[in-house]
Amino acid sequence: MPFLGQDWRSPGWRWVKTADGWKRCEPFSPALEDGNSQLSDISHTVILTDDDDDEEIYRTEDCEFATKKRKKDHCRNNTNSQCFYREKWIYVHKESTRERHGYCTLGEAFNRLDFSSAVQDIRRFNYVVKLLQLIAKSQLTSLSGAAQKNYFNILDKIVRKVLEDQYNPRLIKDLLQDLSSTLCILIRGVGKSVLVGNINIWICRLETILVWQQQLKNLQMNKQVNNGLTLSDLPLHMLNNILYRFSDGWDIITLGQVTPTLYMLSEDRQLWKKLCQYHFAEKQFCRHLILSEKGHIDWKLMYFALQKYYPIKEQYGDTLHFCRHCSILFWKDYHLALLLKDTGHPCTASDPNTCLMPVSPQHFIDLFKF
Repeated sequence: MPFLGQDWRSPGWRWVKTADGWKRCEPFSPALEDGNSQLSDISHTVILTDDDDDEEIYRTEDCEFATKKRKKDHCRNNTNSQCFYREKWIYVHKESTRERHGYCTLGEAFNRLDFSSAVQDIRRFNYVVKLLQLIAKSQLTSLSGAAQKNYFNILDKIVRKVLEDQYNPRLIKDLLQDLSSTLCILIRGVGKSVLVGNINIWICRLETILVWQQQLKNLQMNKQVNNGLTLSDLPLHMLNNILYRFSDGWDIITLGQVTPTLYMLSEDRQLWKKLCQYHFAEKQFCRHLILSEKGHIDWKLMYFALQKYYPIKEQYGDTLHFCRHCSILFWKDYHLALLLKDTGHPCTASDPNTCLMPVSPQHFIDLFKF
């Protein structure tokens, strides 16, 4: 009997001799058997033996069809879930070896890393939203069908969180605007660009995005009823220190709309000068000088003008980390790192902390560009 199999290192197929010849026997995975016990009588291997034990009859074509259908339904049910894996790390391999075949793609990393739980963490929320925005702008067509489902499921969780908690709706509005623009271009140019999935599915997704945008547009901020100390009761120097901690100009403007005192502090020229010096270099100032009517530099207008030409520095409470020694991308749990000295991944380096580097959203996408 010759060796037959999908891989030269695999044990090969099992074959059963019947009256009609040799037939291949396909084993079943335990996960499928546990999840579909009601079909066990149909899809298990059927072996009929006569009194003399002379011949064995393997399952019929109907049983094979039922088995394939059950596997397909099981896979479909998994893809409808919001997160396929809850792993904290993933190995990033860019080439095939004898021990490992294939490549790690952006869609695979997006599926396996636990972005669904990261949305619930306030430190990682802005990071995940920015990553989804970059994917919407340039990498949406590179995602597989399963990764696209996971993408929109996570996006649905983000929208629900914003509608319930009123947390940073400006970020999700920008994300939905970029995503709707990309989908409009892809749907209009169908046939000219690679679009994974049925066109009707993408149209339904676009309609869902429009509904989300309308819900966010009608979002009303709930007024907090608190008889204790409020932000307005703080001294001026403390309010000023809070404003100097912001790295986003839009956050300063939004906070300045709360009270007249905060508006006065948010218009401070020195505040906007420090913000410009933090994000941009002096050479960039000289190319885009904006003077006020009194002849002074208008640092507030300078900030928004420079933002159109140069990228600003990004700040996140927590990010993904990449180990240069192990080539592993992972979420780092700081509580476990302090209590148990856990690095967050199975690292073999003598000093793992020296091999770690934070991964920005753009760097995350660049890791999977081959």
